[in-house]
Amino acid sequence: MPDYMQAPQEPKEYGIDAVIRLFQSIVPLSPSLVDAIAMHSRICTIKKGEQLLDMGRVCKSIYFIVSGGLRIYTMETDGSQSTSWLLFENDLAIAVHSFFAQQPSFEGIEALEDSVSVALSYEHLQMLYQQYETFNKVGRVLTEQYYMRSELKAHQLRTLSAKQRYLNLLRAQPQVLQRVPLKYIASFLGITQSTLSRVRKEVV
Repeated sequence: MPDYMQAPQEPKEYGIDAVIRLFQSIVPLSPSLVDAIAMHSRICTIKKGEQLLDMGRVCKSIYFIVSGGLRIYTMETDGSQSTSWLLFENDLAIAVHSFFAQQPSFEGIEALEDSVSVALSYEHLQMLYQQYETFNKVGRVLTEQYYMRSELKAHQLRTLSAKQRYLNLLRAQPQVLQRVPLKYIASFLGITQSTLSRVRKEVV
């Protein structure tokens, strides 16, 4: 399970600063909103291979990755896992349906590396929306970005060849080969490991 830290203070300040910069790249934040975000956020550290969210549990927080990598996955009918997302620094990790419906999740979130995230709970997110009109724009833009990214991924899975999907992934996330096991990359691309090996040989 993840470790939520309130001390030491330095990692919290570092993590919150990274999230504030992300939010301020969308819209300027008032000092009081910055203080409120810092007050209601917490640092979550998790070791490689540990679960940030188990399937069947409610996703109670949204996570902004400060360092490390996470993957979001689902379980297929044959018992195998299917990787939905590969996420790294400055990405947002969330089991969307579970978080917004506050219902048990059909997705799991696992650490690909030792990772540090800033977690903001569902209750605190709703409170910030209610108290700060500016923060609604932050939420809207982040939600739009998520759904555009999700729709692009679905489109690519439907229309692009395995080689094209692989090349697009390398352009979007050039670090992925050094940071993610090939079995997860293949699953994310919707191909087998043998197909991934063939494609890699073709593009070398």
